[in-house]
Amino acid sequence: MKKKPIVAVVGRPNVGKSTLFNVLAGERIAIVKDTPGVTRDRIYADASWLSYDFTLVDTGGIEPESSDVILSQMREQAEIAIETANVILFLTDVRQGLVDADEKVANMLRRSGKPVVLVVNKVDDFEKHMPDVYEFYQLGIGEPFPISSIGKLGLGEMLDEVVSHFPEQTEDEEEDDRPKIAIIGKPNVGKSSLVNRLTGKNRTIVSDVAGTTRDAIDTDVRFNGKEYVFIDTAGIRRKSKIKEDLERYSIIRAVSAVERADVVIILIDATEGVTEQDAKIAGVAHDRGKGIIIAVNKWDAVEKDNHSVKKQEEEIRRVLSFLSYAEILFISAKSGQRVNKLFDVIDMVIANSSMRIATGVLNEIVTEAVAMQQPPTDKGKRLKIFYVTQASVKPPTFIVFVNDKKLMHFSYTRYLENRIRDAFGFRGTSLRFITRERKESD
Repeated sequence: MKKKPIVAVVGRPNVGKSTLFNVLAGERIAIVKDTPGVTRDRIYADASWLSYDFTLVDTGGIEPESSDVILSQMREQAEIAIETANVILFLTDVRQGLVDADEKVANMLRRSGKPVVLVVNKVDDFEKHMPDVYEFYQLGIGEPFPISSIGKLGLGEMLDEVVSHFPEQTEDEEEDDRPKIAIIGKPNVGKSSLVNRLTGKNRTIVSDVAGTTRDAIDTDVRFNGKEYVFIDTAGIRRKSKIKEDLERYSIIRAVSAVERADVVIILIDATEGVTEQDAKIAGVAHDRGKGIIIAVNKWDAVEKDNHSVKKQEEEIRRVLSFLSYAEILFISAKSGQRVNKLFDVIDMVIANSSMRIATGVLNEIVTEAVAMQQPPTDKGKRLKIFYVTQASVKPPTFIVFVNDKKLMHFSYTRYLENRIRDAFGFRGTSLRFITRERKESD
């Protein structure tokens, strides 16, 4: 599965990062706004330029208190970008000019070996500001690209430079059809321990040498004669300095891992219970239509009674209400309890996310569903569903042809989804529905 390149935006306060982020992300920033239960924040977004799709990540805003605090937070931003991104957009401000913090971070970025595109923002008048732009050559990280985020000037040349650094996809990556499973979750939930248990050995943590690739690490695992690839974000070193940005950092790492995965294991700490941060991390996998397994780790460390599993499941379903289709498994990476059962659930989820339903059979179910609950009306006009067809898999995606898209309310789409799930299962995978209009005469 092709992995989208990741572009990280780094910069001081008030240089226009948010504006540039929103301009590049376009309308895609408002993701599935009527999906209930997912907390949205603008940490990442899908973007595209020409024929290239990529994931844009915002490494975080900095609250300026003193120059020392700004510089330390700038370093943390740069570290996040260095570890997760294929290309780094280093944003500066032509009006503020070149400052000490810019030079310190530029040194880090240069040593990282990652491609850096130096961008000088707020160049609203190219003729007037270009002499000031030349000052940024002193950073020694290449040609500065003058832009205006607000005026949307100079973005084309900047993006041409960004995509020129994207890694080429090799034939091996394209032909590798082994199941790929990403393990994501908050820090210290046991991601490394789970990978070590699955592989049967302790892996070494990645090198701390500057320039070492610290992207999500692939680990090959063989079980019952079948090969799996586990994409482990735990291998990326955690910065103890990052406190207030820890949540953002976890989500950015999750984006990196989820892109190539067929199935995502969301690891939850049984001793802490499910949290809002778990919901944000899980939202990354849900947005991208991945097969999802919720693994509750450290189950051996919890005092239990006859109702413990039921209580924990109910709380997970409440906080992660948008993942009603996900499988839940209680495990212990430390003791190995039920860890091998993960492979059976992974196989089942992959089979369901790849399932195709014949159009005739699908429409029998939909016709029966419509007969049981009439479609909504508005101002005397009733929604008519002409037919439904499955367009693709991973995730299973259905096109619903109707007389009027405006009448296709979210609640009725959810009703149809539930009837389709009742008939065909689809456990562990999200379903996508696209509504299209057509004339009754067609």
